[in-house]
Formats: sequence, C-alpha cells, structure tokens
Amino acid sequence: MAHFLIIEARFYDHLNDLLIEGAVAALEGAGHSHEVITVPGALEIPGAVALASESGRYDGYIAIGVVIRGETYHFEVVSNESARGLMALSLDGLPIGNGILTVENEAQALTRARRTEKDKGGEAAKAAIRMLELRKQFAS
Repeated sequence: MAHFLIIEARFYDHLNDLLIEGAVAALEGAGHSHEVITVPGALEIPGAVALASESGRYDGYIAIGVVIRGETYHFEVVSNESARGLMALSLDGLPIGNGILTVENEAQALTRARRTEKDKGGEAAKAAIRMLELRKQFAS
C-alpha cells in the first residue's frame, strides 16, 4: 500500500469535489491511502508537491484543479506554468498525476470531472499509481 497526497487548488468547489471523488475512488480501489491539502491556486500546486516531497511522507502526488479560460492572458500563464512545474518535478522522479483541467467553459469541466464521464480525477490518480510502479520497477 502506498500513501498519496492530493493537492487541490480549490477555486471551483463543485468541480474539485468531483475530481477528488474520482481520485479517491481510484486510489482506494487500488488499495492505497491518501491525504488532501488545499493551496490557493493551480500555480501553487507544483510548489506544494516540491515541499511535500521533502517530508518523505508520500509515495506519489495527484494535482487537482480547474482553470477556465477568461478574458485575459492569465489563463495561458496558469495553464502552462502549472503543467511545466509538474512536468519538471516528474522528470526529477516524483510520481505525479496531473488532474488540473484547463478548459474553455464550465460545461467542458463538468464533462471531464464527472466519474460517469471522463473521470479525469480518477485518471490522474491512476497515472500517479503507474508512475510509482515504474519508479519501483526501475529501482530494482
């Protein structure tokens, strides 16, 4: 059994609840435990993963958040930089599942968040589990 940290940028409560529901179901379904922490926004998720990794308490990480395009360039910055930060950490060997939705509107987010539809929270958890398995495989 592994212990995962779910880091959520809780901006859209109802969407995050759906994503976390999927992630928790996937983790528990695979026999793993988890904790959930909240950060101010998607840009803070990579930093939280980096800080948590220093504790040695977690085997893997699931990033949860929703970024909906608005009228300004801010959407691009948040989407690109949060993904870049998570990718850099994963290239350093951390098992991370990226469940940060970057969408045009709430309808797209709902479709991706619901477990009965695309279940991106569950997919992010499964990705983190698989990356942990790969890390263990290559360490042997």
